[in-house]
Amino acid sequence: MNILDKITRLRLERGWSEYQLAEKSGLTQSTISTWYRKNMLPTIPSLVKICDAFGLSLSQFFLEEDGKTIQINEQQRRLLESAARLEPKQYSALLDFLETLP
Repeated sequence: MNILDKITRLRLERGWSEYQLAEKSGLTQSTISTWYRKNMLPTIPSLVKICDAFGLSLSQFFLEEDGKTIQINEQQRRLLESAARLEPKQYSALLDFLETLP
């Protein structure tokens, strides 16, 4: 699942612009547009705000089109929780580092 593609699809289904999504989620439009320009993933707290704007829970957001959920293991859960506590600059540095790994 491509998270940015899913956000775009949900936004377009509602007929919202990026600006409207920003208003409804409490995020800035520049934050949202930066995700797309830099191909960055939103932080977990930002994704929660996006989901709230769409009227979805995180689990509903991650439901696959066929109704199957994405399962994560304990290590992946811990990584997500740790990443959610990072400042934006730290989060970006972590992503940069992870992308250098094979």
